[in-house]
Amino acid sequence: MSTADWMSQLNHHGRYEYRGLNIQKKYFWPGNKRLAVYIAMNLEHFSFGCSEGAKISKDANRLDVLNYSWRDYGNRVGGWHLAELFDRLEIPPSIICNTSILDYCPQLLERWLSSGQGELIAHGHTNSERQGELDLRAENEMIALCQHRLSNWSGKKVAGWLSPWISESYDTPELLHENGFSYTLNWSHDDRPGSFYTRNGSLLSIPYPQEINDIPSVVPNGVSAEVFCQMILDQLAEMLDRSERQTLVMGISLHPYIFGQPFRFWHLKKTLANLAAQRDKFWLTTPGEIAHHYQCNAM
Repeated sequence: MSTADWMSQLNHHGRYEYRGLNIQKKYFWPGNKRLAVYIAMNLEHFSFGCSEGAKISKDANRLDVLNYSWRDYGNRVGGWHLAELFDRLEIPPSIICNTSILDYCPQLLERWLSSGQGELIAHGHTNSERQGELDLRAENEMIALCQHRLSNWSGKKVAGWLSPWISESYDTPELLHENGFSYTLNWSHDDRPGSFYTRNGSLLSIPYPQEINDIPSVVPNGVSAEVFCQMILDQLAEMLDRSERQTLVMGISLHPYIFGQPFRFWHLKKTLANLAAQRDKFWLTTPGEIAHHYQCNAM
């Protein structure tokens, strides 16, 4: 085998083509703005006794009361304080939700969407399992169940999907398209929306953050609340500067069991107040609104 043949053997996902900054579509967000910002709140529920899940301690035993109860604090306490904060600052919440929340604490989901300004986004049935480890039939049944239950509960078809743990199989985009989802948040490869190829048509990809995201930043990497909040403001400042030349999306991802903790919440409420006070500079919205506007104006 020649060097050229050996170098050509890299696998490719086949979902999208390369697009550099020299390729730009001419469109604007509402109000002729060039930056769209959304804040995602992940409502998650875990099976008791399961080893899966973000961990404040890796030394817990198999039953893992420590980590389970730490995460449950988000649904019992932290999530309620965060919902009040979003209401007070008039921030439209993007609620990324396990369907198991409907079985465990639907009151929390009702509270988050009570203003009528938020969006409900599917997030698998539970973060106790990784979607990419399911066989084809089980994955399809799980995706179909999430669409059915969340749409019936909300009275509106759910458009968006984020896999638990960003875990995909090779068939996930096809299954999402076939089950009526119009966009995915799984990929973090760009600051702009883009189309994914599937066997049955296109699936829109909306940018989702993997560093302006409290789980990877705070839990495994040990970033402090103060530093994470400064990351949010630094990201906003730079994205606003870049948006003078192109139309962009900035996401912020939060979890109630992390930033619902009082010492982190204290920093977050000041940071989100700062962000909200600058809303005249960008479009503060939800991924679904971004997807709809992009599909109507840029595709």
